[in-house]
Amino acid sequence: MPGTPETIIAFDFGLRRIGIAVGQQVTHSANPLGTVSNGEHGPDWPRIETLLREWRPQRLIVGLPLHANGTPSDIGGHVREFVGALGRFDLPVDTVDERYSSLEAEAMLKSQREAGLRGRISKEAIDSAAATLIAERWLKNED
Repeated sequence: MPGTPETIIAFDFGLRRIGIAVGQQVTHSANPLGTVSNGEHGPDWPRIETLLREWRPQRLIVGLPLHANGTPSDIGGHVREFVGALGRFDLPVDTVDERYSSLEAEAMLKSQREAGLRGRISKEAIDSAAATLIAERWLKNED
C-alpha cells in the first residue's frame, strides 16, 4: 500500500449498466455512487469523467467476473476492453475477483428492505451496491 491513503473508484461492469462506488483507504469503507449507462455506443464516458473529476481518485478498481471454478466468464472480454479504455484517465487500474458480488449485493439490499430500511430494489441499486462490495474487497486486501 502506498504511504498516502488513496481514494478509489470501483466499477461493476455490465453490458447495460456499470455500477460505481467510491472507497477510501483511510476508512476502509466504500459508498455507492449510482450507475452509468453502457450500451451499443459504449459506456457513458462523460459521466465517468465527471465522477473522476469530482472524487479525484488515485486508483480505479474493476470487478473481474469469474466462474465458480476461477475461469473467466463470458463477459470477461468486455470487462478487459473496459479496463483498457480506462487507461485514458492515466490512473492505475486494478481488477478484483467479483464472483457473486451482484448476488451478495442483492441479498444485502433485500435484507435491508425486510428490515424496513429501504423500499423497492432497482437493478441500478444492485449494480451500485455490487461496485461497493468490489471496492471493499480491494480495500480489505490492501492491508
